[in-house]
Amino acid sequence: MEPYKIKLLQTIVVIAVLLLVKLLLSKSIYKISTRFDFALRRVNITFRIINIILISFGTITLAAIWGLDQKELLLFISSTITVLGVAFFAQWSILSNVTSGLVLFFSHPLRIGDNIRIFDKDFEVEGRLQDISVFFMHIETKDGKNITMPNTLALQKIISIIPDEVILPVTHEEQRVHS
Repeated sequence: MEPYKIKLLQTIVVIAVLLLVKLLLSKSIYKISTRFDFALRRVNITFRIINIILISFGTITLAAIWGLDQKELLLFISSTITVLGVAFFAQWSILSNVTSGLVLFFSHPLRIGDNIRIFDKDFEVEGRLQDISVFFMHIETKDGKNITMPNTLALQKIISIIPDEVILPVTHEEQRVHS
């Protein structure tokens, strides 16, 4: 078989495997997100991160298949990792917040719409969780202020999920209506 046909076959196999992995991961994330009622925005962010990882892996693999010299490929990968390492060391909070966002998505009991209290010795925050993005949690306080906090705080601080009736007590008028 001619060398380019072998490379073409290997390329097809790599693409098929990557698509299969993406399909399996997508189904798993979809099942988890529906089971735990995750917000669509959180699911989309997770899909983007998975796509970036799979595309990076696929690009490196295809570059190796199509004859990019292994020494050049290794030099490129190590240089890229070094630059990213320096950037993340300089801005370690970025990586920490992205990782925290994923941990919050998969295993933390916080949900969008929950009333929460974040205990901190200097600044205690109480309000309704409006959104969890890649880097930040968005909280609306009782007095209508919007507060943005890094995701890492959700993993570093004590957070209490408060039932709705504690935050929004029933007024006398509402009691008469329900009577």
